[in-house]
Amino acid sequence: MWLSRMNTLMKLAPKSTAIRTIQMQTQRNLSAHAHPESGPTGHFKTLAISSPKPFVFHVELHRPSKFNAINRQMWLEIKECIDGLAINPDCRAIVVSAAGKHFTAGIDLNDMMSLGQTLAETDDYARKGVILERMIKLYQDSMSSLEQCPKPVITAVHKACIGAGVDLITASDIRYCTEDAFFQVKEVDIGMAADVGTLQRLPKAVGSQSLARELCFTGRKFEAAEAHSSGLVSRVFPDKESLLSGALALAEVIASKSPIAVQTTKENLTYSLEHTNQQGLDHIRLLNKLNLQSEDFAQAVAAQLTKDEKPVFAKL
Repeated sequence: MWLSRMNTLMKLAPKSTAIRTIQMQTQRNLSAHAHPESGPTGHFKTLAISSPKPFVFHVELHRPSKFNAINRQMWLEIKECIDGLAINPDCRAIVVSAAGKHFTAGIDLNDMMSLGQTLAETDDYARKGVILERMIKLYQDSMSSLEQCPKPVITAVHKACIGAGVDLITASDIRYCTEDAFFQVKEVDIGMAADVGTLQRLPKAVGSQSLARELCFTGRKFEAAEAHSSGLVSRVFPDKESLLSGALALAEVIASKSPIAVQTTKENLTYSLEHTNQQGLDHIRLLNKLNLQSEDFAQAVAAQLTKDEKPVFAKL
């Protein structure tokens, strides 16, 4: 079928009016897209949500007085927020940044103290274990929501990104930071092993078991230059303002592409991390036998052939 469609497109290619007709048909499928400039939305208390550009959502960690330390409520709200954006047709790309002086100081230690008090209420080790298992799973699912979200997630880090912050950013797709940013796998310094994603994702992000293990065993700081050279971040900006501007500009470019193409690309990249090359090829073949019949594919190819204006893609 796609060959037939390609042949049709080749015949139509010189006729820009045909392409405009397709785009007009698609535009009619789009409802108005409101994008408030800033400020929290919904019922979140630890996050501020805005949509500064069409199909782009900005999620800001918003406990600046606590250096955005991640408490239980924030763990829950991150997952609820990302899961909601995952199925929101007005969202095609997400930028995660943070308010205040630091990106995040990591897990809120006051929460850990409260947990200790809860555990002290029973002497039964099995019951203590159930409490801890449920808590760890909740926190793991919160961070994994970024990786499992079909929309690309860009994290924009300024100043400190400690402990749970590394869990968060390594679950994202693209990482940017400021020149004054620093990162720290801090868990060993509070007597525990990182358990919500860093040990699984950091070695893949930096491409070096040796470096990842050094950072996780020592808890030492590593700064923006080292993060960039190791591949943890892909761009470094001089300050927070230019960082956020760059992250939002990237998100806007991604959001202008076919949502079917972008989301399928993320799905296969994530799948291929844990599978052989052949399994990854089999997976994308199964996806594309449907997606190559999509309206998005026809429009995008036609626009490339005619050098016409950018296609407008329907919501997904």
